[in-house]
Amino acid sequence: MTRANGPGRAALSHGGHVALLFLAVISKMHSRQTGEGPEEDRQFHRVATFLLWQTEISMNVMGIFGPIHRNSLQHVQSLADYIEMPQIITEFIETQNRNWSVINLYPSHIAYSQVFSDIIKFKGWTDFTIIYEGAELLPFLDNILTMQNLITDESIIMNVVQLPDSNDYRPHLKSIKMSGSTNYLLITGRENLPEILLQAQQVGIMSNEHSFIIMNPDFQTVDMELFKHGGSNITGIRFFDQNSETIKNIVKALNEKISELSEGNIENAIPEFGLSFNLALIYDSILLYTSALNAIGIEESANITCENKETWNFGSSIINYVRTMDIDGLTGIIKFDEDGLRADFEIDVLEVMSHGLEKVGTWTADEGYAESRIIIPQVEEEGSDSMKGKHFIILTALSAPYGMLKESSSKLEGNSRYEGFGIELIEELAKMNEFNYTFDIQADGVYGSFDTKAKKWTGMMAKIMEGTADFAITDLTITSARQKVVDFTSPFMNLGITILYKKPTKQPPDLFSFISPFSLEVWGWLAGAYVGVSVLLFILGRFAPEEWQNPYPCIEEPETLDNQFTLANAFWFTLGSVLTQGSEIAPIAVSTRMAGSMWWFFTLIMVSSYTANLAAFLTVESKFYAIKSVSDLASNPYGVTYGAKKGGATYSFFKESDNLLYQKMYQYMDDHPELMTSTNDEGLMRVKSEKENYAFLMESTSIEYMVERNCDVSQVGGLLDNKGYGIAMKKNSPYRQPMSESILQLQEEGKLTRMKDKWWKEKRGGGACSDDDASSGDAQPLVLANVGGVFIVLAAGSAMAVVCAFVEMIFDVWMISRKNKVSFKEEIIAELKFILSFSGDTKPVRHRESTGSKSSKKEEDERSVDMELNGDDNRIDHAPTPRSERSSHSNHNVHSRRQSNAIQIARMRKFT
Repeated sequence: MTRANGPGRAALSHGGHVALLFLAVISKMHSRQTGEGPEEDRQFHRVATFLLWQTEISMNVMGIFGPIHRNSLQHVQSLADYIEMPQIITEFIETQNRNWSVINLYPSHIAYSQVFSDIIKFKGWTDFTIIYEGAELLPFLDNILTMQNLITDESIIMNVVQLPDSNDYRPHLKSIKMSGSTNYLLITGRENLPEILLQAQQVGIMSNEHSFIIMNPDFQTVDMELFKHGGSNITGIRFFDQNSETIKNIVKALNEKISELSEGNIENAIPEFGLSFNLALIYDSILLYTSALNAIGIEESANITCENKETWNFGSSIINYVRTMDIDGLTGIIKFDEDGLRADFEIDVLEVMSHGLEKVGTWTADEGYAESRIIIPQVEEEGSDSMKGKHFIILTALSAPYGMLKESSSKLEGNSRYEGFGIELIEELAKMNEFNYTFDIQADGVYGSFDTKAKKWTGMMAKIMEGTADFAITDLTITSARQKVVDFTSPFMNLGITILYKKPTKQPPDLFSFISPFSLEVWGWLAGAYVGVSVLLFILGRFAPEEWQNPYPCIEEPETLDNQFTLANAFWFTLGSVLTQGSEIAPIAVSTRMAGSMWWFFTLIMVSSYTANLAAFLTVESKFYAIKSVSDLASNPYGVTYGAKKGGATYSFFKESDNLLYQKMYQYMDDHPELMTSTNDEGLMRVKSEKENYAFLMESTSIEYMVERNCDVSQVGGLLDNKGYGIAMKKNSPYRQPMSESILQLQEEGKLTRMKDKWWKEKRGGGACSDDDASSGDAQPLVLANVGGVFIVLAAGSAMAVVCAFVEMIFDVWMISRKNKVSFKEEIIAELKFILSFSGDTKPVRHRESTGSKSSKKEEDERSVDMELNGDDNRIDHAPTPRSERSSHSNHNVHSRRQSNAIQIARMRKFT
């Protein structure tokens, strides 16, 4: 055997032969840098090999490397057999043609399948699914498909699934998931392997319960960063260690040589840790063939052409010698059995760990699979709260706005098909906890309740309990019954049950709407105040001396005095103030003026309040509410039918409530199953329908969403209870704590509020009805509490007026008794008797002074008139006017008119 220095120098010493190696490498790297696919890669390699064949076949050639496709392989094999030229191939060819001139370095499919058969037996799989890409890979399943042990009658169940040619493998992977299988043997090409694993993760078959064995020899070159934290057991193999110094040195030398041959156009053709199994086989084929040529000592190549019939004499010798060789190459031991197949090799068995790939065993043809795990990493306990890198199946329902199909003109796949509040919430939680997820839709939309007849849970709850899904998110209410069988996170939204009903209709105008500004109570108090103040003015007028006036101002000593505040005049005075029209009556005494002022202040406030509230009643539309609360709905005065979502949390609330009213409503819904709906949208349609008078009981948040987009419905009444929406997961789940903490963090940051505003008021037609009720609502009549203060002011002012009138009367009686030398007691008794007799508005004068002769009085009047007409400043002092004459203090229009008439008559007499 030769290794270390031997392979490097031997391979690089034969420049002409090594050129073929680099041509093959360049062809491989060309397809990578130009973005060409596997088919273009093979075509380029075939063309390069064929051109090399055409160039060398007519000159000097010492061997044929390739091709890799069976169509051209048959032609090349025929030519190689004809001219006895050794042919080296490094790709698995499904057509097992054992021509004497062919040497295939690719491991035998029989031995290769035995590797994985031994691994499966070691793992103890008795039920697994084989997933393969194309029929050309079936030979590698030879020993696996024959694993059934007929002697021990060991039961091994295998399902074989072929993946489609398209890039969408999800339908097939979903069917595998639905079969219940948790162990998978995957054989596929290197190019499609990452995408298959990614889609397997998306459909939810890469969790803690699932195991994979990957048969591709380039397993170590696949980036497993997305899958190493998912919890699934992933096993693969390798023929060489990318981290060994030998591999690193060879890759470095090859990159330098390729850069030199391409004149610097190709740099780093082989990336770090990216040496593929096929490139390694090409290197080993050059190493093997040059070692054989060196060992035999052949230096001259075949000088043959396609025109002559000569063969190469050394061809058969080289083939026979190569089949007997035993060397150590990059891909391990290279030796062939009697059939010319590479059946004896050694490989490493790897497993994906959280820190990367780890060698856990080896396989050899002699000993089979042997575990060689030196340091067993600590197995992550089931129930760990770490979610990083794991993949979860998240169950949701198409319930707006929590989960909806995204509106897009292009075809969407995977999680990108959905949007909504719940979808965005999961995206935020996934970013915070660094986990992967795939959404699964609850097709029937049933959230889940306990079926008493079947004695089992239904809908989403059943899938969570069975472990079919890891989480469930939608408008899923946290209830005590559900909490007993599953776990919930902290509520991400708080809500309550309320009523969805048609918007109230407009009431026709009321013929007596002018009464509406005041309540009946206020109208009653207003009428009482009117009567009370009117009677009070009448009484005060009789008490107040100033209100008793001389009806004839020209007579200084009248026999009687008049009072303007008769009962009728008092009512007329107050009525004129209320109607803001006034009257010819004006209070004279302090007490009556005080009472009148309080009444005017009272009417000012009341009239202003009436006018303002009347404007509100005339501009605001009145609404007719058939129901205003759940009690109205239960009593059903207008024949309103109602229901809820069948099997939902709202229905369960009424069923389990011990409230008599709610029990009555539950009995009604239970007796009328036709009023129950399967979805909230169906309930909305029934509410909007003109054919039935229907109210729908549901969660307030869903009603808020509907009211924002349907302007003919509204929420009626308050919340019947308080509850929340949460994310459901399996009982005693380790992920409850981190998920709840993340939700609380989103609440504290205000993100949940912004998300709700986004999906309720902005997206999908939100905000269309936000200003619909801006001018609606009922104006409320003013009650006594609104205007009670002005009544108190009126009462206080009236009381002060009464006190003032009594003081005035006492003072006047005292002055009269003193002036006329009479008893105060007798005078006050006589005055009170007259006042309380209510004998009319005329009062006799009890104490009159001597008036003198008529002539003197007449002369005195004429003198007075002359002085007024002539403007004489030297006026004559008259005798004091008796206390009973108060014409000079009167402002009454009738009295003024009488005085003016007397003066006018006197003037006429003067002129005459």
